[in-house]
Amino acid sequence: MRTAGLVLAAAVLVAAPAAAEPVTVRDAFGRDVTLAAAPQRIVPIFASNVEIVASLGLADRIVGIEAYTRFPPEVLNRPLVGGRLGFSIDAVVGLKPDLVVVTPSRQAANQLIDPLQRLGIPIVVFLQRDVAEIMVNIRLMGRMAGIPERGEEVAGRLEARLVQIRRRVGDLVPPRAIMITGRLGNGLMLVAREGTYTGDAMMHAGARFALAGTATIAQVSPEAILNADPDVLLFAGTERDLKELIVRPGWSDMRAVRTKRAHVVARAQLLIPGPRTIDGVEHLARLFHPAAAVP
Repeated sequence: MRTAGLVLAAAVLVAAPAAAEPVTVRDAFGRDVTLAAAPQRIVPIFASNVEIVASLGLADRIVGIEAYTRFPPEVLNRPLVGGRLGFSIDAVVGLKPDLVVVTPSRQAANQLIDPLQRLGIPIVVFLQRDVAEIMVNIRLMGRMAGIPERGEEVAGRLEARLVQIRRRVGDLVPPRAIMITGRLGNGLMLVAREGTYTGDAMMHAGARFALAGTATIAQVSPEAILNADPDVLLFAGTERDLKELIVRPGWSDMRAVRTKRAHVVARAQLLIPGPRTIDGVEHLARLFHPAAAVP
């Protein structure tokens, strides 16, 4: 497991163990943020942050979400604070949150940090650069919410599942894999990259990258994928779209297609860096190593 997230974990500062006392944490931007008490009205922006809060049993504290949140169902009726075009300061403030959790995607951090700081509303930034950092965020959310033991319990259970996967696949030959995560109008394709939580999930599941250079570029041509000729081809989307793709000229001759190792994977498990990512890692491990008896 990569250790980038562990560095951030070491930077978390808890001022006092009691939930009623002020707590100071250092977020992923290196900012010290103080919460006067355990937050009761949380606006977690982005699906990953919503899922982290809910995994700790705190769905009832979520008072607002953004438009692309799809899980868990019990929070989907909460007021929206933004979407594709940005985020509304007025909508966030109107919900009277005592904590806002955000990631830098879609300029959310840039739009919200300064105005919310001026208004005295605590806002914390999470990053999810690898699977370990997801665990850091779960623990940090537990500490901020005044339930550090629950945060440790949830993260610990997820980490134990990763250990089980590593025990079963760690000594096996890793297949060369490519995961297509999207298709662009210009014909290029998006693929899971090295140095991201999705790429890290593939490594945890016992694969290696069939395409070189994805650490710096996520958009590749179909020809590059065909030339890489992976052992396993993954498609984050629908079965119908995968079938439409692999009947195209050249694709049917790909090793992964000929050996029936072209598979659909769930976007919710592998493109949203939250607790369900571990479900995705287990599923990938079964696809990469079908004889390994991964749970």
